[in-house]
Amino acid sequence: MTYLAKPQLRHPSLKVNDLGLTRRDYEGAVSTLCAGCGHDSISAAIVHACFNLDLPPHRIAKLSGIGCSSKTPTYFLGTAHGFNSVHGRMPSVLTGAACANRELIYLGVSGDGDSASIGLGQFAHCLRRGVNMVYIVENNGVYGLTKGQFSATADRGSKDKKGVSNATESIALVGLALELGATFVGRSFSGDKEQLIPLIEAALMHEGAAFLDVISPCVTFNNHEGSTKSFEHVREHEEVLNVLDTLDAFDLLTPQSEITAQYEAGTVQDVLQHDGTTLRLRKLAQEYDVYDRNAAMAYLHERGRAGEIVTGLIYVDPQPVDMHANLGTIPTPLNLLGDEICPGAAALDKINASYR
Repeated sequence: MTYLAKPQLRHPSLKVNDLGLTRRDYEGAVSTLCAGCGHDSISAAIVHACFNLDLPPHRIAKLSGIGCSSKTPTYFLGTAHGFNSVHGRMPSVLTGAACANRELIYLGVSGDGDSASIGLGQFAHCLRRGVNMVYIVENNGVYGLTKGQFSATADRGSKDKKGVSNATESIALVGLALELGATFVGRSFSGDKEQLIPLIEAALMHEGAAFLDVISPCVTFNNHEGSTKSFEHVREHEEVLNVLDTLDAFDLLTPQSEITAQYEAGTVQDVLQHDGTTLRLRKLAQEYDVYDRNAAMAYLHERGRAGEIVTGLIYVDPQPVDMHANLGTIPTPLNLLGDEICPGAAALDKINASYR
């Protein structure tokens, strides 16, 4: 058996934040994902965001479900609280934890399969309840752990490697998040850290249900002939692939080095991929009104019809109301309560008698 371990030695001049911590202090174990996976770029962005915000790792609770994306919390915030739940059930486990202790910062990491298929109901109720959390979907369009089957965001008509065609419509999680009442909705690309890191920082500071869809290309599956996520199909059928406003109108990469992108707000960037094809992205303009939910939904549809993937802060409620405000919960964690949570038999008899 072999182990991959990060070296313990650190350069003495590494930058520290206000807590005296370096970015290394926010890292986790060595990733076992495929080389070049976009998920690792998202993990690095989370590390940078938490470091920049001077967040104590022990105040963060990271939760996940099942899938390649749900493995990633192992690779960041190694000293934070962590819980890996069952498939699609991360939102309900996180909701319970948030009800019991509102003092922690909750970060839920999921995937397009984990959230859009078995966990779709959990996704919906978590956002509509306004759970104070950051909900990140690492979107690669396939079930990577089980060898590339269609996820719920796969385009209708797309073919898998065996030539089987997908006969069902795709699910647009960004649109659902807006409909369900998420008070912070954004989308980014795993290769654009200049945009992704500030978005994660803003989501972490938001007091409400913050949803981030991050386009995270799969480097192993779904780049074959017949797939609507392949480089060739995007080049030849761009008007067909990107008509809808889904989260997953992206190409998938062969295992090579990470691809990054830098471009100005309000512009369209064609990102050159390893095989010579391009990934087309639009970054929201500075004059875009992020406070108009209906306009945001209309804009997604408009740009989707133009064959573009909208990235940036899509919508934010400047006065969010979260689950704690709606339920009137107390700030003290339940495990610190005494008689308030277990008043004893005499007190319970008195309460019961009052209802007779």
